[in-house]
Amino acid sequence: MQNKLEKGIETRLSGSGGQGLILSGIIMAKAAVLDGLKVTQTQSYGPESRGGASRADVIISVNDIYYPEATHLDFLVALTQEACDKYIYELKEKGILIADNSFVKNISVMGPRIFDLPFSDIAMEKLGSRLPTNIVVLGFLVAISKLVSKKSLESAVKSSVKPAYLDLNMKALSLGFTLAAEALKEIDMPLNGGSK
Repeated sequence: MQNKLEKGIETRLSGSGGQGLILSGIIMAKAAVLDGLKVTQTQSYGPESRGGASRADVIISVNDIYYPEATHLDFLVALTQEACDKYIYELKEKGILIADNSFVKNISVMGPRIFDLPFSDIAMEKLGSRLPTNIVVLGFLVAISKLVSKKSLESAVKSSVKPAYLDLNMKALSLGFTLAAEALKEIDMPLNGGSK
């Protein structure tokens, strides 16, 4: 992962306004800073914040980052069909797609680097609410990618969410890591996003 981080790893968290994707991007960026990495975090929501396509881009590197916008994605999180359709072709050939198949029913590319789980449905079942789906997926993404440490991610969550929702969000983060471990075990892929 260190070699990849020298070039910079581009991640996009996408879905609809109100799903907490901007917060997820901010949390991931904070965790990267805590790990001593260089990071940029940009977002697009504006008038889309009430249900249209929304996204947060995070670029993480050990070196200086000269262009803040993600253009060739290593990781794409898609929580809606619209977001998946809109951004799938910006994913690198060996990039990894993480899709919420509670809402993403059709994926226009196929391959071993796709993780499609019913994240929203799992959050509802295990946590009693769909609200922390963004944190479940963030935990899953970090467990798959190893872009930031779990310790820094937990610290970033603690400093970013309201105290009343901290316990729920920490449970959501833990659930994301558990789901990732189960998913990787099924396909026999190591916890670094790379193939065997």
